[in-house]
Amino acid sequence: MRQLAQLALLAALITPWAAPWAQQATPAAPLKQAEDPELASSLGGNDDGMRSYVLVLLKTGPKKMEAGPERTRMFEGHFANINKLASEKKLALAGPLDGVNNMRGLFVLATSDIEEAKKYVAADPVIIHGEMVAEYHKFYGSAGLMAVNDIHNKIRKK
Repeated sequence: MRQLAQLALLAALITPWAAPWAQQATPAAPLKQAEDPELASSLGGNDDGMRSYVLVLLKTGPKKMEAGPERTRMFEGHFANINKLASEKKLALAGPLDGVNNMRGLFVLATSDIEEAKKYVAADPVIIHGEMVAEYHKFYGSAGLMAVNDIHNKIRKK
């Protein structure tokens, strides 16, 4: 039950505008925004600017690898896999979590199919070596998440 509450909180943090309970207490006139159907389409968005994803929670696995060159290579491969999926537009968002309750990280994958998401994640060295295990959930959020990697590449130092 606690994991379900954590997942709900995570979803609310990622897309607060999608949750009615996250709106302001005092109703304000909605902001008029220019509709950009071409952009929405390029990001896979529907008429509401939303799309389906698979949220992957990465949790501590059964085989912790000790510090050393092999662990370093495993995590280099993990980050290479993340970058590969992002460059292929299969990954909208990824990042580490705080480790509480063995929660290590997350992926938001640009597919609505859990079986397809499992194929993307199965190639990750942290999964292959058992350092982490993956938990899969259907997720519905802003298609704007698909622009995060492009924006990130424009703001990070090279």
